[in-house]
Amino acid sequence: MEVDYLVIGAGLAGMAFTDSLIEESDATVLMVDRRHGPGGHWNDAYPFVRLHQPSAFYGVNSLNLGEDHIDEQGPNAGFYERATGAEICHYFQTVLEDRLLPSGQVELRPMTTCAATRDGQATLTSLLTGAQHEVTVRRKMVDARYLESSIPSTHTPSFTTDPGVRCIPVNDLVRSEEPAGGYAVLGAGKTGMDACTWLLDNGVDPARISWVKPREPWLTDRASLQPRDRVGSFMIAWAASIEAAGSATSVPDLFARLESCGALARVDTTVEPTMFRAPILSEREREQLRTIERIIRAGRVRQIQSHRLVLEEAEVPMADATLYVDCTAVGLAASPPRRVFEASRITMQQVREGSPSLNAALIGYIEATRDDVTEQNHLTPPSAYPNTSTDWIRMRHIGLVAQQRWDQTPDIAAWLESSRLNLAAGLLGHVGEPGVGDAIGTYLNNTGPAIDNLARLRAELGEVVDL
Repeated sequence: MEVDYLVIGAGLAGMAFTDSLIEESDATVLMVDRRHGPGGHWNDAYPFVRLHQPSAFYGVNSLNLGEDHIDEQGPNAGFYERATGAEICHYFQTVLEDRLLPSGQVELRPMTTCAATRDGQATLTSLLTGAQHEVTVRRKMVDARYLESSIPSTHTPSFTTDPGVRCIPVNDLVRSEEPAGGYAVLGAGKTGMDACTWLLDNGVDPARISWVKPREPWLTDRASLQPRDRVGSFMIAWAASIEAAGSATSVPDLFARLESCGALARVDTTVEPTMFRAPILSEREREQLRTIERIIRAGRVRQIQSHRLVLEEAEVPMADATLYVDCTAVGLAASPPRRVFEASRITMQQVREGSPSLNAALIGYIEATRDDVTEQNHLTPPSAYPNTSTDWIRMRHIGLVAQQRWDQTPDIAAWLESSRLNLAAGLLGHVGEPGVGDAIGTYLNNTGPAIDNLARLRAELGEVVDL
């Protein structure tokens, strides 16, 4: 078997890259995935999961996810729709069957692992039959699993549990057959937030919920990430954050400015956040989480005993028959950045913050339209997923540098403007709305100072700044 590209992983990154690549070239692509079908970690996600972001700019470039409508009722009222996990899995299957396979350029082999080498050869092994096949890759192998998520249903907890204790992954929360004596949600990330809000939405008294939060996270306000008809509001919020980044005199001053202008938010305003993993919550969701009063801040869980939690910094008594909900998987992989493009390899990574679909699709476009690896890497400076609060500085700095390079490259700028995955697409059609024109001016006037100032702050934090 010979193909132009071997894409390892049929999740979002692999699908969006392949969709973009075949749109711009006649390349042949073999995709392999150890799961039964496309969709990556969404196949294993908890039943009540939804996208953080609007569906309008998620997925592949060639096919809408959802109908780009604004919800009028329910918890997401006033915001663009957010697909459920089941809808996302169905969407990726549709992309495969209606777009990729009919092209005649793409084949998917599910339930298959890949042992790839760097000399253009790979061995595929079926997880069902054990049969092996050799593949010759004429152009490049594409690692679309480099930043693969770790999720509760498939990870191994870092703590131990005594016999008789009920501890479940968040996926099993919907399978409870009797009321628990109380609920202890373990983890301060987006999964933990989702578990808490799901319990509250389903009538659990907040007094019956204990929330173990090793760290307090910074959040992004959902109202500031609305596309399409509301892209003007996004631009106003974005410009304010760029002005804050360009004016800050220190790291603490930066975060004070970002919170003041609404670029960042937090659930507990009395605790200084040390964590940033880019979760998106509305003010309604934040207010809902504030009703939970029993917050346990004593580090990570080490052991769950019959009547107490053993944490890094304390031992905390717990009620009998407490149901522990494990939300401690690390989520987005904080793998170290490496060059996206090499002579015979592509490593899918983040470039613009909070835009996984756009990043993958743009990498596919750049691969299809350019042969010079140096130019390709110049356009895609990689940015590791964030973990600590100060990682916001690095992410925004790299994203602004990349955006500046894209704006100065005519075909890239045109591709971005036409892409459904670009949150800012169509912005110029909203210049006449109140505040939007001024926001664009603020953004243009402050981008250069923000890039310089964020580089200075990164250097003060001891980071090597090399773009």
